[in-house]
Amino acid sequence: MKQDSARNATYTVDCEDYVHVVEFNPFDSGNVGSLIAYGGNNYVVIGTCRFQEEDAEVEGIQYETLRTFHHGIRVDAIAWSPETRLDALPPQIRFCTAAADRKLRLFTSDLQDKNEYKIFDGHSDYINDLVFAPKEGQDIASVSDDHTCRVWDLEGNQKAYFVLRSPGMSVCWHPEEAFKLMVAEKNGTIRFYDLITQQAILSLQSEQMPLMSAHWCLRNTLKIGAVAGNDWLIWDITRSSYPQDKRPVHVDRARLFRWSRVNENLFATTGYPGKMTSQLLVHHLGHPQPILIGSAAVGSGLTWHRTLPLCAVGGDHKLFFWVTEM
Repeated sequence: MKQDSARNATYTVDCEDYVHVVEFNPFDSGNVGSLIAYGGNNYVVIGTCRFQEEDAEVEGIQYETLRTFHHGIRVDAIAWSPETRLDALPPQIRFCTAAADRKLRLFTSDLQDKNEYKIFDGHSDYINDLVFAPKEGQDIASVSDDHTCRVWDLEGNQKAYFVLRSPGMSVCWHPEEAFKLMVAEKNGTIRFYDLITQQAILSLQSEQMPLMSAHWCLRNTLKIGAVAGNDWLIWDITRSSYPQDKRPVHVDRARLFRWSRVNENLFATTGYPGKMTSQLLVHHLGHPQPILIGSAAVGSGLTWHRTLPLCAVGGDHKLFFWVTEM
């Protein structure tokens, strides 16, 4: 592995708008390419990409926009539904957004004539994160600066409501733990809720503030990662409620933490969008230094490919993709 390898993005894609948020579809949609969604000030764009790392006939990246959805307001977060299928007849695209007006919007499209969206109203402050139930996709959980986590059905009815002690920053729903929800708060507390009893069953402490982002490891349900202050932190939930490992990485405060979907020791963090550039760091738990350092002009968002060690960040009229090693 190349140590301390600062470099430009492996691939870039030009976009019509400033990109605030970008998400690879974490679910198998029955398509050869990967679905990707990104949101800007007015639009959500759904596209598909293939990379030479997975298909020898592709030179670099092959990107195609499938549909642009008019959103009319800044997009703050996007979540994919597991009900998205490109191999169905007709195909179905389903995703949900959180917007600057404190509302969720559930979009459903067949990429032809049927394009519907429903508005979910209830949060009284900014929504920081949202996620679909990973198995059936019949529920959506969201967390907000209003100190709540809410669970909605697809009609926009609230099914559960958890009162937090500080702003909710991240919410995760693990495919192997369908009845538990992980909620991370800005005050440094990460709680797991039992969705049957609607009670908190476990809590972790970062001992650092502000906690800006946390993520449940797909490849190992016992691992939780987060960024708080300048540090990344990792917990093994069987060992302690305090972090097992932590390291200062971003001088300008860390913003996002995301585990790779292909390797339980690989993760990425981003720094705050700086005046000029934002830093992307890719870390491997076996290495003391970041294995990749990237920067993007006013970068925003962070997402990992479903099957490749490849992550993406949005930026000024661009998507940036970095390929790393396992």
